[in-house]
Amino acid sequence: MQSFIFGKSSLELPVFGFDFEHETNEKSKHVLIIGGVHGDEIEGVTLCRALIGKLTKEPIKNLKITLVPEFNIEGVLLKTRQNYFGVDLNRNLPTKDWSQDYTKIRYFPGKAAASENENKALVEYLKNNSVDFIISLHSWKPMLNVNGDCSPIADHINKKTEYIIKEDIGYPTPGSLGTYTGLEQKTPTLTYELQKGIDMEEILRVHLGPMYESLEIYSK
Repeated sequence: MQSFIFGKSSLELPVFGFDFEHETNEKSKHVLIIGGVHGDEIEGVTLCRALIGKLTKEPIKNLKITLVPEFNIEGVLLKTRQNYFGVDLNRNLPTKDWSQDYTKIRYFPGKAAASENENKALVEYLKNNSVDFIISLHSWKPMLNVNGDCSPIADHINKKTEYIIKEDIGYPTPGSLGTYTGLEQKTPTLTYELQKGIDMEEILRVHLGPMYESLEIYSK
């Protein structure tokens, strides 16, 4: 495992990333896993951190895995959906459908697309690194929201957890990661919506194994 500074928050707090590369080569695929895009969705942060621990003990061969467990570090510390300046980072990416319009303050998209340091870092990372698959860990209703062909990862998690697979989350999400990477950049993007409010023990018992196993399957 190698830790690095993925980027900095809008208040210049470091956003840490963790790379795992075990017996990889030039043909190995690269998976990016992000937690804590919404700081009050701690379930995704927990699963991302737990996966870091498991990969440290049981590395997966022939797959580069990059994890960013607290992408919105300000929101995680403040226990808020948005970052310090009240911007919903999952409405702030430079998608074709980005808009300044919003229905609730919790969805405030910022004054301009990719105005926030966190998303500037993400855009730059994707520009400079070849990423084959993205998993964004959230919590709301149990769901695997897929943008692009997310098999076999989504299929395995669905089989093990019975979380439904849906192409449409059910409401507009301009400026979201799924639209930016999954639909516009054609990088399969899975938004893993954990059940909001489940405790840490359930996250480890129900979700850690399927997440790890799906990555093993994807590495083949």
